Amino acid sequence: MENRQYQSKELLGRFIPYFKPYWKTMVFDLFCAGLTTVCELVLPMIMRYITNEGLKDAAALSVRTIGIMVGLYLLLRVVDCLATYYMAGMGHIMGSKIETDMRRDAYHHLQQLSNTYYSNTKVGQIMGRITNDLFDVTEFAHHCPEEFFIAGVKLIISFIILARINMLLTLIVFVIIPVMIVVCMKLNFRMRRVFRNQRNQIGELNARIEDSLLGQKVVKAFTNEEMENQKFETDNGKFLDIKKDSYHLMAQFNATTKAFDGIMYVSVLLFGSLFMVKGLVAAGDLVAFLLYVTTLINTIRRIIEFAEQFQRGMTGIERFLQIMDADIEIFDEENAVEMGQPNGEISFTDVSFEYPDDHNQVFKNLNLIIHPGEKVAIVGPSGGGKTTLCNLIPRFYDVTGGTIAIDGKNVKDFTLKSLRKNIGIVQQDVYLFSGTVYENISYGRLGASRDEVIEAAKRAGAHEFIMGLKNGYDTYVGERGVKLSGGQKQRISIARVFLKNPPIIILDEATSALDNESEFAVAQSLSRLSEGRTTLTIAHRLSTIRNSDRILVLTEDGIVEEGNHDKLLAQKGIYYQLYNMANALK
Repeated sequence: MENRQYQSKELLGRFIPYFKPYWKTMVFDLFCAGLTTVCELVLPMIMRYITNEGLKDAAALSVRTIGIMVGLYLLLRVVDCLATYYMAGMGHIMGSKIETDMRRDAYHHLQQLSNTYYSNTKVGQIMGRITNDLFDVTEFAHHCPEEFFIAGVKLIISFIILARINMLLTLIVFVIIPVMIVVCMKLNFRMRRVFRNQRNQIGELNARIEDSLLGQKVVKAFTNEEMENQKFETDNGKFLDIKKDSYHLMAQFNATTKAFDGIMYVSVLLFGSLFMVKGLVAAGDLVAFLLYVTTLINTIRRIIEFAEQFQRGMTGIERFLQIMDADIEIFDEENAVEMGQPNGEISFTDVSFEYPDDHNQVFKNLNLIIHPGEKVAIVGPSGGGKTTLCNLIPRFYDVTGGTIAIDGKNVKDFTLKSLRKNIGIVQQDVYLFSGTVYENISYGRLGASRDEVIEAAKRAGAHEFIMGLKNGYDTYVGERGVKLSGGQKQRISIARVFLKNPPIIILDEATSALDNESEFAVAQSLSRLSEGRTTLTIAHRLSTIRNSDRILVLTEDGIVEEGNHDKLLAQKGIYYQLYNMANALK
């Protein structure tokens, strides 16, 4: 769905339902737009009346008559100001609410997308779609119905009034308008393509900046600032080229509208003057014609100028829909039920799996049973599928064949929320949210009391170092926990799982990136965490899994060895080689 392009009809059809909660505001906004239009169209009629009456008999134009005309116009201007105030205020607020609703829907949809989507989509592109792209929707939602409504009213009323004055001159003026619209629409479609490219390049630029800034330590460590600057300059230059194209099109657009303005004025002046000489049009009528033509030109110009905003809005809606139409691959089955407190037996029956994006097969007909409360370790060469195997249990991915069951029931029969609520995961790459230590631990169980959070930290062996921080549990950890060491972050993540208190634990290389001292502290925390729980441990450091009830050796061929530490050493197979290799590196 990422590169799908939509027809304008489909974009508008999918966007219009967002007006439904605000239809009363929209109706009154259009009513106010009608008032401002009527106010604008009355002035030429007043000028026509005064001019014609003045030419017939200047004495007949009394101060009272002029006062009535001026008073009427002033009253209309007051109405115009009040209506404009509502349109500019409440109209824009309505547009902002629609933008907010769309951003909410996009964010909720993003929460449901699988790991595959995030593996293939740059975060900078996603950020651009739910922020910058939707900014234009506010203006679009407000001005699109308003501008077209005003234009329609002006065109219809102006045609009726002018036709009553002189049909031939009216037809001459209105024949030019469709030609002007057709020419400008062709330029509009070209602008739409340019704006789409511009939005895509903004996303690429955001992704480049995010990638470089998040990896700034690596950039500095390898002194590659110049290379990063060059890559940024390349992307920045592409963005400039696209903007140049858009401004060239805008220049053509403006020049074209100016040319048609001139054609319409010349036509009215030429034919209106000839008709006036022949007595077919009065002087006041010609003044009214010129004023109405000015109004029509301004209206058409506004519509044409709005076309740029229209195309930006349509591009924003299109990129929004590309998110909304991304397939939700992992979802609750129709008859999914809540998982209660499981015993913790996990069984793999003829499980096959391949990644949905590249169809790279990882498993084929894998069978495995993990008993309740059993501590199982998984080792093997990189690329053997250890992490993937564990990711299938909480349904971060779905199997492509066979079944995974907990306590004999297919994991797909449970709701995702209740399934994942009963599984705790501690990963090698710990993610801490920007906030305090307390907020990061309490993320494990929202609504937990402070005492419960502190108890979880104590069980994770984190309480002592937390109290040594400047503000204790209220210490700000920085973006992604940059103010803490690896061991400290890991123990906070373990405290988070302690607070969650799930019956099934997955430890994904939780100590492999730590120094020896931190590893020892974290290993003790993990040992306490795994007590009484079904535990799967993925480990590269084999010393951390010696006391596991069972060790599985997983390769591209599946589970090739199985047993406890002593048994696998005695077999002198792959585990024996891995263990000796690890000892040799000490």
